[in-house]
Amino acid sequence: MAKLTPGSKLPDFTFRTISEKDLKISEAAKAAGKTALVFLRYYGCPFCQLDMHDYAERFEDITANGGQFYVVLQSDPEKLSAALDGKSLPYPVICDPGQELYKLLEIPAAASMENMMGPKAPAKIERVKAGGYQHGDFEGEELQLPATFVIDPDLNVLYARYAAEAADSATADELIRILD
Repeated sequence: MAKLTPGSKLPDFTFRTISEKDLKISEAAKAAGKTALVFLRYYGCPFCQLDMHDYAERFEDITANGGQFYVVLQSDPEKLSAALDGKSLPYPVICDPGQELYKLLEIPAAASMENMMGPKAPAKIERVKAGGYQHGDFEGEELQLPATFVIDPDLNVLYARYAAEAADSATADELIRILD
C-alpha cells in the first residue's frame, strides 16, 4: 500500500485497546464526524508520556467539536495497563505490539538514533525533564517515528502527516485545529 495522503482511503482494520478486542476502525469512525489516529512510539518513551498527558489535559478542547481520537502505541495491552497503574485515560489507546498498523500505513522508523532527533527535540526534551517523565520499558521499534491521520466516517483521509523526527508528534493544539 502507498503512504496515505488526503483524498486516499484508510484501509479498514481490526484493532484492540487495553480492554477491548476485535474492534473495527470502520465502525469506530462512524461514531464521530472526524477521527484522528495519533501514532506514537510506546508508553515507556518519555516523549509519548508527555504527549499523552497533554492530550488528557486538553481532551475536552480536542473533542469539543464532536471529533474523536485514538492514540496508537506499540505497547502490549497488559504492560500498558500495568504501567498506567489504575489511572484511566479519557481517550482510547490502540495497542499494536506487533506493529502491524505501522507497517500497513507505511509509518517509517528513523535510520538511526541521530536521525530521530531533529530541531524540535531540544524543546521537547526540556518539557520532558520539567514534567519529570522517565524512560520506561522499551517496546517495539525503538526508532519508530510518529504519524497523524484524520479520517471521516467513510475512512476518507482528510489529513496525513508522517513525522521526520521523534519529537514531531501532533500537539493538542494541532488536534484541536484538525478536528475542527
